[in-house]
Amino acid sequence: MKIGIGNDHAALEMKNQVMEYLEEKGYEVINYGTNTPESCNYPEFGEKVGRAVVSGEVDCGILICGTGVGISLAANKVKGVRAVVCSEPYSAKLSKQHNNTNILAFGARVVGIELAKMIIDEWLGAEFEGGRHQTRVDMIMAIENKDN
Repeated sequence: MKIGIGNDHAALEMKNQVMEYLEEKGYEVINYGTNTPESCNYPEFGEKVGRAVVSGEVDCGILICGTGVGISLAANKVKGVRAVVCSEPYSAKLSKQHNNTNILAFGARVVGIELAKMIIDEWLGAEFEGGRHQTRVDMIMAIENKDN
């Protein structure tokens, strides 16, 4: 599995730790984030990972900023993205099982690395259940196609 990862300056250290963790588990990780601690704008990295996921360049994405909120909001503006911010493993697991999320986000200022690993493991280990959940995911995705 190929995972795209994106981050801003607030999450540089955690991104590096997450990349190492994922690579040790055998995942191929593509880095779309910043590699410097200089202040930068998280929306560009959320968009990059979102576009990589939707195009099929990567299978899924992980985004990290200070809280996970801003970078996930940017990713969710890309048509076809279903990004979720999670600060604990249970929501991460259910977001995949029920909402078929394709990007996981969390905050480097909110969770520590060990909790981040647990969140990632639950999310990557979960599978979309389909069935009644597919109807709801279809409804969510249809919102993108509405002419507001």
